[in-house]
Amino acid sequence: MIKYIIIDDEHIAHDIIKGYCDALPNLSFVQHCYDAIEAMECLRNHQVDLIFLDLNMPKLKGFEFLRTLQNPPKVIVTTAYQEYALEGYELNIIDYLLKPFGFDRFVKAINKIEGSTTTVSNVNVSKETNSLFLRSNKKLVQVKTNKILFIEATGNYVNVTTTEQEIKVREKISDVLDLLPHDAFFQVHKSFIVAKKHINEIEGNRILIRDFVIPIGKTYKLNLNKLLS
Repeated sequence: MIKYIIIDDEHIAHDIIKGYCDALPNLSFVQHCYDAIEAMECLRNHQVDLIFLDLNMPKLKGFEFLRTLQNPPKVIVTTAYQEYALEGYELNIIDYLLKPFGFDRFVKAINKIEGSTTTVSNVNVSKETNSLFLRSNKKLVQVKTNKILFIEATGNYVNVTTTEQEIKVREKISDVLDLLPHDAFFQVHKSFIVAKKHINEIEGNRILIRDFVIPIGKTYKLNLNKLLS
């Protein structure tokens, strides 16, 4: 469970962000903070894993506040000011959400936390047991990454085949690959990503996973051999 706070001087921003968070079962609300001073007090008294941080606030600006923290939690910036994006990434923020942002974009930011190896609530979260939230047929589906067998690009969509189901998602295969643990998933063809742990056999230019046959692209074969050696 990811414990979060919202730091923003606008009440409507708190309502939107908390509403989005309430729709995701892996987020646990800690406190509303309306300026950086209030946030500092909250961080002294509570375990916090994630901050949703506005930039243009009274008393102390968002990045000025962030620089005062010795060991800051993960940070997702939520702001109406695009010009500060580069500065934010220099401070190792997780993502930079430009207001107004929709739920789909919000979920992508949360998935970047789920897809990284990090310490959350003092428990080491293994990439292999993390989850992704995928939007399919106007609903969000939570998928455990260790249950994904392979992913196939089909036009403007990808089909995510797991041990239990197949999920069709409107995404680029490259964007999905960025969210997956890089030591557990390999792109083996321009249209296929496979999970290393579920490979049964590699025979010639094809991979066997259960009853599925996955082609290996010529440009990917050498890299695959290096990764598996």
